Amino acid sequence: MNLKIYTSTRADGSMKSIHDRDAVDTHLSRARFLEKNSIDPAETTLVRLTYDQGNYLRYFEADSNHKGDGIIRKSTLTSDALIVTKPNHALFLPLGDCIGAVLYDPSQNILMVSHLGRHNLEQYGGVKSVEYLVEHYMVDPSKLTAWLSPAAGKNTYPVFAFNNRSLHDIAVQQLRDAGILLTNIEVSSIDSAEDPAYYSHSQFLKGSQVDDGRFAIVAILTD
Repeated sequence: MNLKIYTSTRADGSMKSIHDRDAVDTHLSRARFLEKNSIDPAETTLVRLTYDQGNYLRYFEADSNHKGDGIIRKSTLTSDALIVTKPNHALFLPLGDCIGAVLYDPSQNILMVSHLGRHNLEQYGGVKSVEYLVEHYMVDPSKLTAWLSPAAGKNTYPVFAFNNRSLHDIAVQQLRDAGILLTNIEVSSIDSAEDPAYYSHSQFLKGSQVDDGRFAIVAILTD
């Protein structure tokens, strides 16, 4: 089994429609990005989160019935992380400064894509993501690998609740606290708020970016 991870840039177009604006263009951008990486949109599920409930630890296993959910049809799932246990089922997560964490158990071929933004990390989402895999799939944390996507750095997005540390630093600490070995954690060196190739929500709010789009990561296990 091979784990493949792809990250879009602004050149790929916006990967999330803000307030349903430009929804058609967003779906076309998603499809082009997926197909460019030999992934069928109909075999892909959107990790769709909301900020209206105060709970940022919502995890769900997506099965074959959820393929295409949020990508080729309206999304029916609301979660902060999705898990798949079968190959050739891609998980798609739009981002705008937060971390997309890809957790993988190579011994059982279990894949999780977890959104780790400020809200999630303040509820210890890094720890809880791993604990969910341990509880529901009997995963050994020391066997897990973790990949953390581009995200806003400390200079532009310090997290006050954690002594102004960066999202990446907090996420790495939480994953380590949950039992993942440091040598199994790969962190992107890209600061999404400083690299103009990436959409940055924080830079948009500051007036430094005209568009309020999103980039995305997609992860898939192939057989």
